Amino acid sequence: MSEVASQQTPRPVTPLGILVEQLEETIRLVEKEPNMPATVVDSLQQAFRLAAGLDPYLDECTTAESSALKAIAQKTSTEAWNQRFSDGATVRPLEQEMLSGHLEGQVLKMFIYMTRAQKVLDIGMFTGYSALAMAEALPEDGRLVACEVDAYVAEFAQALFQKSPHGSKIYVQLGGALETLDKLAATQESFDLVFIDADKREYVQYFNMLLDTQLLAPNGFICVDNTLLQGQVYLPAEQRTPNGEAIAQFNRIVADDPRVEQVLLPVRDGLTIIRRV
Repeated sequence: MSEVASQQTPRPVTPLGILVEQLEETIRLVEKEPNMPATVVDSLQQAFRLAAGLDPYLDECTTAESSALKAIAQKTSTEAWNQRFSDGATVRPLEQEMLSGHLEGQVLKMFIYMTRAQKVLDIGMFTGYSALAMAEALPEDGRLVACEVDAYVAEFAQALFQKSPHGSKIYVQLGGALETLDKLAATQESFDLVFIDADKREYVQYFNMLLDTQLLAPNGFICVDNTLLQGQVYLPAEQRTPNGEAIAQFNRIVADDPRVEQVLLPVRDGLTIIRRV
């Protein structure tokens, strides 16, 4: 596949993005109806404008990403991920929509500044956008360990890290996340902030491992991505994919766990912040 062919508009993968797409389609349908009251069309158009304008405005009012982060986003958007997967080169489907993106990257970066974290664990690195965003906020002697199961993606990210003055803070661990967590726990590693964005079906296991070992520092925080998962978690259960059901179960388990307190933020596809009580 050529590079030009791989430059596709990202499909909507957040509740807001899907809502915008559905509103746009609904407007097209009602405009074709000859007897549709103008007030209905106007109301739908106003709802569309409110929804469609939110993400661009959030980006506009959020600190711009660094040139190194922009390079990761651009290269990720032009990579032929579907071709690589069809060639059997990866162990899981990869797509550009897996990138954390500008707003979430800056949120994570701000959390590092706010918590004064010095050691960070990134469970599920993909092309390294979130890892580098957090590394940019770490002190010079800070350290970020990034877990990635796919060798091609790990090499892809590391080549981009080398172009940033903060890339030397990132240490990539290749292999399954649970296996890597076991190794880190065995060596008594401990982290001030942990970002989870990997296999949704393993989220509960990651969560329990972090709390049952010393991996999460006593005053550490866990940030968990995709905890709204395209809105599936609050839509009827029959509309959920296996990943949607896994996240719905994870959210219930965290909410019922007396060891922690948490808040779910509607950032992108949902970002849950967890602290040990």
